[in-house]
Amino acid sequence: MPRELPKNYDPAATESDIYTLWEKSGFFNPDNLPERHKEPFSIVLPPPNVTGVLHIGHAYEDALQDAVIRYQRMRGKRTLWVPGTDSAAMATQPKVEKIIQKEEGKNRHEIGREELVRRVAAFAKASENTILSQVRKMGASLDWSRYAYTMDDARNKAVATAFQRMYEAGLIYRGNRIVNWDPKGQTVISDDEVVHEERDAKLYTFTYSKGFPIPIATTRLETKVGDTAVAVHPDDPRYQQYIGKEYDAVFFDVPIHVKVVADKGVDMAFGTGALGVTPAHSMADWEIADKNNLPRPQVINEYAKMSVEGKLKDIKTTEARDMVAAWLAEQDLLQKVEDVKQNVSIAERTGGIIEPLPKLQWFIDVNKPFTISHSQITGIPSDSETTLKDIMRVAVTSGDVSMAQENFRKSYMHWIENLHDWCISRQIWFGHRIPIWYRGGEIFCGTEAPEGAGWEQDSDVLDTWFSSALWTFSTLGWPDATKDIETFHPTSLMSPAYEILFLWVSRMILMSGFHLGQVPFTSVLIHGLVRDSKGRKFSKSLDNGVDPLDIIGKYGADALRMGLLVGTAIGNDLKFDESKVKGYRNFANKLWNIARFVLMNAPEQALTQAPTLTTEDAQALTELSTITEDITKDMEELRLYLAAEKTYHYIWHTFADVLVERAKPHLTGEDAASKASAQWLMQEALATSLKLLHPFMPFVTEAIWHEVFPEKELLMITAWPSA
Repeated sequence: MPRELPKNYDPAATESDIYTLWEKSGFFNPDNLPERHKEPFSIVLPPPNVTGVLHIGHAYEDALQDAVIRYQRMRGKRTLWVPGTDSAAMATQPKVEKIIQKEEGKNRHEIGREELVRRVAAFAKASENTILSQVRKMGASLDWSRYAYTMDDARNKAVATAFQRMYEAGLIYRGNRIVNWDPKGQTVISDDEVVHEERDAKLYTFTYSKGFPIPIATTRLETKVGDTAVAVHPDDPRYQQYIGKEYDAVFFDVPIHVKVVADKGVDMAFGTGALGVTPAHSMADWEIADKNNLPRPQVINEYAKMSVEGKLKDIKTTEARDMVAAWLAEQDLLQKVEDVKQNVSIAERTGGIIEPLPKLQWFIDVNKPFTISHSQITGIPSDSETTLKDIMRVAVTSGDVSMAQENFRKSYMHWIENLHDWCISRQIWFGHRIPIWYRGGEIFCGTEAPEGAGWEQDSDVLDTWFSSALWTFSTLGWPDATKDIETFHPTSLMSPAYEILFLWVSRMILMSGFHLGQVPFTSVLIHGLVRDSKGRKFSKSLDNGVDPLDIIGKYGADALRMGLLVGTAIGNDLKFDESKVKGYRNFANKLWNIARFVLMNAPEQALTQAPTLTTEDAQALTELSTITEDITKDMEELRLYLAAEKTYHYIWHTFADVLVERAKPHLTGEDAASKASAQWLMQEALATSLKLLHPFMPFVTEAIWHEVFPEKELLMITAWPSA
């Protein structure tokens, strides 16, 4: 007798068992796939913070990449999706420091470096299973046997090796340059970790002293005690006569010496058209100082307090600004005060206001020529001279890295052209410590500490993006020459959010190009951010957060996946709508009931070959073939949102509304031929529908497949339907 399914599909009772079934099969691991899976296809998961929890952005990214991996696996590819987590040291260490402060009343210096690092590592390890179990809840078919963590032994080896090789090539150097200093986090951060917040400010127009011929305008009066020049445009008729002249003044009791210099970067229309140059506290001014050989006195310290001798000593910068404004008014030097809007630079993780400061730091030189002896990048021959900036540019312009989304490609190229040397040192304790040791005047660089007494390791750690930039190949076993690197690198696809295009995508291209002479991936698909139903970012202040696990508990992971993937082109931000997810839960139930109907009306003996079909049923299969071809094209061209939507519409509006209703009288009628034809159509339409839908809704499709076709192999490795 035909079997009967329960009337309703229950994802809560099904999804965990199905995931266990997948894991036990071993098919997440490409080494265990059937022999027919030959051509490799690989993705590395952008590693979530090991101390974090699954958020709606992770859920979207997991659903998107899993859909691609499942499709390629069904296409017969030898698929590898590498899981991993990131230490996110810049976020993790402060969390642990706060706990220690609250529970023990001690700061990190009282705890000591070794003990703090031990505690942070333990905290991260304890949090590890949380995020990994949550990723499993999404149905992610990751090869857990290849799990990597940015701070594990294998990655430590890769990071130290990468640093040593780049240092020996002269591409890593230590120098005194202006950097983004976070006074709250007490560390350097990169340009790409700075966010800009519009705030109200005052624009002050003034002169340094009576008789000084050029008025200037600024919002940061406190820095003017560190001015060493006034820059004007060389074509500005107002100031040409002063170019090259030098002046002395006493500004708020601080003696300053100012030279008038010409610079084409000065905006003649802004303020007075003259710029007070403070080389030690402005990136742009630092470059002007380079061109004109200007001194660079530092007047602000690491705690955002004034360091200049006199009345301003140890005063906070914001207070010093008001003091200088009052002094200018008293001295009758203040010409005008205007209310303006100003973009303030903020450290993304701590919220501290960035202070540009000159610091002795470690940098990667992106413009230094070097000879690459092992290039596989089109346009950069082996044994030719190139630069890291060239590698990042040519990898994309040559097409070796396909970046099909034009807007992101243009942004990437613009960023490359304006790229400065990358500051890679950070003043925290948890992370990959810089593999440099000092003894007297000696310097040693290596993957392990040098022998002998008296050596002291550099106290800084590496920017977390340094280790993350090695991710596509360090996760495959580099620096060892492994079978995984030979088979799966370059990886096939990288699909992160657009907010880390510069932070991560570009740096992976840089690192892979230098160390392997390869691009790290052959295709980049940048996705947008998930916002709330009103298009706003999720934030604590708005109290609009969405917990993916709550949504999964209510509607199932399949419904959440479809709710995230359907309706928005990849690259655009998407609005999360819970009612949409609810609709896809109903769709999962609809599919279940279609399968229930097909199973209840199945023949006693399974049909192994097509009977003579009615004209109507033959036409229906032809139409399904055409739809399959269309959906397959969308999948190949990564239009997942269209493929998912077309599959949904076919199942609901053609299969359920038309084919099932049309088949009912034949399935219950006396005509054996038309009944057999209808049964075959139902079986084929269901099997094809399950295959087409599996990348998007893997749980319910695998559960139905298991019930309706128990004699067949798992749906996850069943061949994708051919047109």
